[in-house]
Amino acid sequence: MADPKGFMTTPRQEWPRRPVEERVRDWDEVYVPGALLPIISEQADRCMDCGVPFCHQACPLGNLIPDWNDLVSREDWRAASDRLHATNNFPEFTGRLCPAPCEAGCVLAINQPAVTIKNVECAIADRAWEEGFTPARPPERLSGKTVAVIGSGPTGLAAAQQLTRAGHTVAVYEKDDRIGGLMRYGIPAFKMEKRHLERRIGQMLAEGTRFRTSTAVGRDVPAAGLRGRYDAVVIATGATAWRELPVPGRELHGIHQAMEYLPLANRVCEGDLEVSPLSAAGKHVVIVGGGDTGADCLGTAVREGAASVTQLDIYAQPGAERDEDSDPWPTYPKIYRLSAAHEEARELRTAPAADADARLFAASTLRFTGDERGQVRSLHLTEVDERRLPLPGTGRALPADLVLLALGFSGPDREDGLIEQLGLALGPRGTIARDDGFATNVPGVFAAGDAARGQSLIVWAIAEGRAVAAAVDRYLTGSSRLPAPITPTDRPMTV
Repeated sequence: MADPKGFMTTPRQEWPRRPVEERVRDWDEVYVPGALLPIISEQADRCMDCGVPFCHQACPLGNLIPDWNDLVSREDWRAASDRLHATNNFPEFTGRLCPAPCEAGCVLAINQPAVTIKNVECAIADRAWEEGFTPARPPERLSGKTVAVIGSGPTGLAAAQQLTRAGHTVAVYEKDDRIGGLMRYGIPAFKMEKRHLERRIGQMLAEGTRFRTSTAVGRDVPAAGLRGRYDAVVIATGATAWRELPVPGRELHGIHQAMEYLPLANRVCEGDLEVSPLSAAGKHVVIVGGGDTGADCLGTAVREGAASVTQLDIYAQPGAERDEDSDPWPTYPKIYRLSAAHEEARELRTAPAADADARLFAASTLRFTGDERGQVRSLHLTEVDERRLPLPGTGRALPADLVLLALGFSGPDREDGLIEQLGLALGPRGTIARDDGFATNVPGVFAAGDAARGQSLIVWAIAEGRAVAAAVDRYLTGSSRLPAPITPTDRPMTV
């Protein structure tokens, strides 16, 4: 420990966000540039160097958190980068996008604010790029084996990088015109600027990974033919089959899935479009769904200039403190959190119907009504009890010119024909079935990430990519030195 009393003498201080009025006028990241490094060494000093660090257990990557906290407190950035990259291919992604289950498992969090692990991770990753601590690591020799990775989200990229570094010739197939999956077109730039993604893609290209964009396997390339051309195939297409809302009026114009809306806004930022065809500008927007995707829609609609934005969450508003009976330490607690988007909505008063921020809790959609042209104009809702049953006399209507459905995902998309062409077996939840070694029922075909696990966090996606790479390496060569941080059956800590 650099400072044995740091956790007692230093209060938690997070990376400050830019003023709301400033940041909603652009698409840059919400944090104050350069404001993290001056505070991060003291924040790392708060780490207790626990004998049994539960942050390791809470993080599926097994990040060496006390190690790199100590190194940051001593400002040994090169060594900290080495420790961080030993377990995580893309810490600048997780440092910005992960909800930090490691902080929920921090021993200090039993009775104090946790160490700012996520901020320390982000600081190390950014400093590593600035100082040149992340050079390309091409293999010393090639194995002669070839692997196709289908999907370029965090799982696919992690698997591809690990397998390339192991000496295999890897090609990544992506149906969109740019690499990155949901990190490219699903995550708004104000949460993670795409330059971070471009930097890693450049590193992977220098290492020898090949990329095939605008290529949907199953539609543009026959899946069976692709399997015949490679020694192994990894399916990492994600869980992109969105859940529907079967209520009266769903057929009205102006009701769209979140993943129809967010990619268009991202394409505006990429320079592909001047204005999104689904822009929220001047419209009354209602978002159905209380998760992170809904919050992404909220921040996007605010920046597009919506007349109002309201977010519906079917669950009751959680408390500010952990419930020790239902969410005991070190599990990830269900508490009230104020994301950057909700902070913006609260300060700008985007939702007159909501109490504190843009959210209406314990609210369920009953139906939509529209005008004579078939355009949605109102969303009718009711309050619900803890069993999600309607409470009599609580019905009301919200003005709605644009409705965004952010209800999560049920499994991999079936439209491209990939699953049917390969004859892949599916599990009871509609995800791709696999054994304890990530192998599907088709020899030489492996499945990882949300396509097989189901909708999850980015940190689990990267862990899946690293673990499936070890399984494929073992299949191709008979053994593997690649790390496998998780198994297909591992799950987050719960009571």
